[in-house]
Amino acid sequence: MQPDLQRAAMVEEQLRARGVEDERVLEAMATVPRELFVPKATRGRAYEDVALPIGDGQTISQPYMVGLILSGLRLRGGERVLDVGTGSGYQAAVLAEMGADVHSIERVPKLAVRAREALAAAGYADRVEVRVGDGTQGLPEEAPFAAIAVAAAAPVVPPSLYGQLADGGRLVVPVGARREQLLLVVVRSPEGPVALAGVACRFVPLVGADGFGDG
Repeated sequence: MQPDLQRAAMVEEQLRARGVEDERVLEAMATVPRELFVPKATRGRAYEDVALPIGDGQTISQPYMVGLILSGLRLRGGERVLDVGTGSGYQAAVLAEMGADVHSIERVPKLAVRAREALAAAGYADRVEVRVGDGTQGLPEEAPFAAIAVAAAAPVVPPSLYGQLADGGRLVVPVGARREQLLLVVVRSPEGPVALAGVACRFVPLVGADGFGDG
């Protein structure tokens, strides 16, 4: 099956059919060539309903989870967004396709290089800035962010990331133990963090000062 047909099937069968309703997310995921963000050896599996290894113990998230994370941000276009855990670069590409001003941070230098290459191949090099650093600390020099998306699990809501949200901004992050978490949507309010109901999930650990230490 051709990649464009695989993308269409992914959106209908893995996303829309399971409750992902944000049309901006669905349209973006129907456009971004996911196959460019997985290793060549596994490109034939790019549109499967699973997370896939990308090297260095990291994965490209299951399409459904990407859809849930980005739907939780409630983006309308033009927002400044922080993408924590660049990984393959796929989630950053979808954010860019949605019209966001994307700043992405990756802990592993080799992955950051590969992500930049994939973003360039897919046509998003000028719409995503990828930096190397501790994602749990965010990018305070670029804050505030209207939204922050985290593609790895933290033991608690990272305080540094919450602090970099604009008023009313949304942080979507898996929170819990190393092997089982809830995907939380945390809204910044004058009264403090407001955590909305999350769904069960399983992500790789978020490594860093406000994550699972050094791994």
